[in-house]
Amino acid sequence: MGGALLGAVSQGILWGIMVLGVFITYKLLDIADLTVDGSFALGGSVCAVLVVAGVDPLIAIVAAMLAGMVAGAVTGFLHTVLEIPAILAGILTQIALWSINLRIMGKSNTPLLQSDTIFSRMTEMTGLSANVASIVVGLIVAVAIIAALYWFFGTEIGSALRATGNNEDMIRALGVSTAKTKMIALMLANALVGLSGGLICQSQKYADIGMGTGAIVIGLAAIVIGEVLGRLTPGKLVGFKSRLVSAVAGSVVYFLIRAVVLQMGMNANDMKLLSAVIVALALCVPVVWEKYKLRAHYTKGGEADA
Repeated sequence: MGGALLGAVSQGILWGIMVLGVFITYKLLDIADLTVDGSFALGGSVCAVLVVAGVDPLIAIVAAMLAGMVAGAVTGFLHTVLEIPAILAGILTQIALWSINLRIMGKSNTPLLQSDTIFSRMTEMTGLSANVASIVVGLIVAVAIIAALYWFFGTEIGSALRATGNNEDMIRALGVSTAKTKMIALMLANALVGLSGGLICQSQKYADIGMGTGAIVIGLAAIVIGEVLGRLTPGKLVGFKSRLVSAVAGSVVYFLIRAVVLQMGMNANDMKLLSAVIVALALCVPVVWEKYKLRAHYTKGGEADA
């Protein structure tokens, strides 16, 4: 059980980097970017092919990140230049990436076998177990990305990007190109998704054509779980930095829930159903709680007036 939970934590952190990408499009731009399922597998495919070819695993990770960025640029072009609705643009890119990923790998699955990875290097250097090494590497990358995102979104262009999601008409009236900010956001988000795909590929020692299936659902579930955790935390973590941390924490909690449920004997084929239930519960619980507090407030106020 302990090993399964450690594995869940390591997976949660590595997938949490993907969740940060989903956070950018979903929470800042108010777009559910379905490119994610394809760009995650794209990052894994590119990384696997390069690692098997003998390329340094760090360079392979950078290549996975750049590949994800290109996928985001394609979606951005379809949406901002060709004016295709964002959700449809993401679907089109995702569909195209399925064939592209097959072309890249030349088959549906690419095992890394005995190839060198950043995780095997960490294990050799420190003597840590595979799961603990994954957690350490994941934490280092996640902290670095959160710090970089916090800095970037505090800059002028980062602030304009955040404002685009809040009030697109207002930011356009101020002379800011919303097409440019959307393009940057989609490229940045999918770069993180591709990076996560590359890390997962090296962690699990293979890339698979279907490894990104349901990634957007996992991302949304983790974000919502993170928000619930933020509300339940004393003092309520509502700052931007806290929201980024909560997104990764939500991913860890999501994978811990999955691990516990699987250990309890749940059929692995039912995991998609579980994911849908988790998302639905995470979305409805805050709404029900707010309605309960509002009703309690009015009831208390009515009794006071009486």
